[in-house]
Amino acid sequence: MSSPPILGGASLFTGFTKLCKGLAVVLVAGHIVVQILPSAVNYLALIPAKTIPFAWNLITAGYIEQSIYGVVASTLCLLIMGKLLEPVWGSKEFLKFIFIVNFLISVCVFITAISLYYITRQENYLYMPISGFQGILAGFLVGTKQIIPDQELSLLRIKAKWFPSLMLLIAIAISFFTAESAKYLPTLIFGTYMSWIYLRYFQRKPETKLRGDPSVDFAFSSFFPEFLRPVIDPIASIFHRMLCGRFETSTEAHGYTLGGASLPGSDPIEASRRRERGARALEERLTAERLAAAQSAEELKKDASENV
Repeated sequence: MSSPPILGGASLFTGFTKLCKGLAVVLVAGHIVVQILPSAVNYLALIPAKTIPFAWNLITAGYIEQSIYGVVASTLCLLIMGKLLEPVWGSKEFLKFIFIVNFLISVCVFITAISLYYITRQENYLYMPISGFQGILAGFLVGTKQIIPDQELSLLRIKAKWFPSLMLLIAIAISFFTAESAKYLPTLIFGTYMSWIYLRYFQRKPETKLRGDPSVDFAFSSFFPEFLRPVIDPIASIFHRMLCGRFETSTEAHGYTLGGASLPGSDPIEASRRRERGARALEERLTAERLAAAQSAEELKKDASENV
């Protein structure tokens, strides 16, 4: 039995949350600033050679869209995906996710650019202004994969669990044909990976007093096709033990682990609850929007009959 599609029809452009509207204003305002004062890009965008002493660009770069196409796309995607994720996570956690993931993306891009400069000695890696909200949008796709993996996008009939993988595949394919990819591809890759790390290991669950999502369905290998998972799982487990061994030890004391195998205790229950919350929040929002549309149509009919 297939799941109901995500955000179908007229509901796509209604029901935006106040927080997402406020963040959209920030994106639009940032774009206006760099259009009126082009030199502001040197202080607000991530330019690795200038990050020291302008360290604040590790935070501001993610909210600065330099092109009109970028600000329009980012604003629309923020509003649409935000109204799906914010009711499930809560406004505080939603904002925390954006801030933390944005900062981690910038740090990773900075380290990568410096490393590429020392490897290639090409100064363009140091002075290329990198900015944009696309890394956070990639993280939103990971969040959608986590809470409603089996829901389908109404237009493409693709399950949400494949959104991040398809986005990266398309972005990497495009990068072979345009030099501009150097400005957005790293943020998309790091946005996907950093958001997965945060949701997988660190996002706090107040209702269970646990952190992260250790379910098998949200393992790193779940981003890859089924036939590649036997190869990906052993490699991912090695890096997991290297990078997260301390965290794993602490969580094992609570009765579960974060390895690639099926986890006992609260893991399947928590994963099921999260998906139920996501599906319920989506269904409630869609129902409210259908009722609002029906009431609006009824009012229009009454007005039309009165005019006649």
